[in-house]
Amino acid sequence: MKPAVIILTLNESKHIGRCLESLRLITDEIYIVDAGSKDDTLEIAQRFGAKVFHNPWVSYAKQFQWGLDNCGITAPWVMRMDADEYLEPELIREINEATIPDNITGIYIRRKVLFKGKWIRYGGFYPHTLLRIWRNGKGAIEQRWMDEHIVLSDGDTMMFREHLVDYNLNSIHWWVNKHNNYAIREMVDLLNVKYRFIENDSRLLQSETSQAKRKRFLKEKVYATIPPGGRAFLYFMYRYVLRFGFLDGYHGFVFHFMQGYWYRLLVDVNVKEFEVKLAGDKRREKVVELLKQDYNIAL
Repeated sequence: MKPAVIILTLNESKHIGRCLESLRLITDEIYIVDAGSKDDTLEIAQRFGAKVFHNPWVSYAKQFQWGLDNCGITAPWVMRMDADEYLEPELIREINEATIPDNITGIYIRRKVLFKGKWIRYGGFYPHTLLRIWRNGKGAIEQRWMDEHIVLSDGDTMMFREHLVDYNLNSIHWWVNKHNNYAIREMVDLLNVKYRFIENDSRLLQSETSQAKRKRFLKEKVYATIPPGGRAFLYFMYRYVLRFGFLDGYHGFVFHFMQGYWYRLLVDVNVKEFEVKLAGDKRREKVVELLKQDYNIAL
């Protein structure tokens, strides 16, 4: 197997070399879709022989689909990677030696998440399985503002045994700013569950059973119905106590607290603030106008 790989970038000079160093051991067809990097991300990418494209950023889903539609990929398989991820040597070997049955159109890969050098093994964060490789023409990305997954048009799936690693090297200040932005995107998806002002992309919920499908169902059908504020606390307790997140030690506590409680609470505070601004006017026109005016989100 020799997949073509798409990576979205914006100022990723700290990570892109590490990512490409591992990818060049499985493919020579790598596409970078950049949203306007000011650092040397693109120079590093070109040194590795990656093909660079430019496209203005709207959302992750739109940017990735643009890459699928415009990079001119001819390889029989396509792979999705983030710039701050890399392949472990065992996964490189597994991909290079893989023999894929004809009925398989998608392949799941297990992901390890590292936070400040600590592998987050508990709290429901491992194993985290993601559909990352698919037959060319059989996969598309969900059109959502957050938590987008690849969905297949048909065929069966399989899973590789080995891992890719998600290890962001930026500071906690950067992490907080990133999740501040994520909270706004997550707010849009959560508001849409309630007010339905965007056409709902339900392809994941209609697909075969997967970890992503189960999580999406719980998020939209259970989590979204719990009163704001309380659900962030309950989610943190679920991860930290019931799923043994405390076994991840100090860095695990920081991660589970920040990602499982602080971030979720921040989303709820944004939702509440938005609804106060709506002042009871739930018309789609009002919601869209407010998102554009106060958050620069154009629907």
